[in-house]
Amino acid sequence: MSLNRNEKAAVVEEVIAQAAKSQTLTVAEYRGLTVAHLDALRKTAREKGVYLHVLKNTLARRAVAGTPFEVAESLFVGPLIYGFSEDAVAAAKVVSDFAKTNDKLVIKGGAYGGKVLDVEGVKALANVPSKEVLLAQLLGLLQSPMSGLARVLAEVAKQRDVVAEAPVAEAAAAEEAPAA
Repeated sequence: MSLNRNEKAAVVEEVIAQAAKSQTLTVAEYRGLTVAHLDALRKTAREKGVYLHVLKNTLARRAVAGTPFEVAESLFVGPLIYGFSEDAVAAAKVVSDFAKTNDKLVIKGGAYGGKVLDVEGVKALANVPSKEVLLAQLLGLLQSPMSGLARVLAEVAKQRDVVAEAPVAEAAAAEEAPAA
């Protein structure tokens, strides 16, 4: 079923809105996928905050015109599914993970930061840890020197207490010892 002119304009506006707030575009060919597979992919994409849409390539070209994703227009050939995400790695991760389990989904490439990504670039982006994991790692790095310093200071204080208690203990032992 083809779309009339108004419906096409509405689709383009929707994709323009998504592209405006997204950091990443991932493009994959879905030829041979069943409806059940596409539904599973869409469900995963929704859970991860990825906007996934099957578009006519001419509508996709219109939608990305004037955006940082315009550089990827050379990839818009064949039956494609387009994934946009606000998180820099989410779209690449969703499509790449699905492609690992289903060989009929073929990654064509994508765009990030105004640069075209080839298949390996999309896979590399998919392997980057999520924002939450990166923040946790950064926090761990920042805490490590401080916690190490705290352990050293606690050990020094403990040794100082042991050294300070030693003369008192020796004096008490000397008083308790019978005089010879």
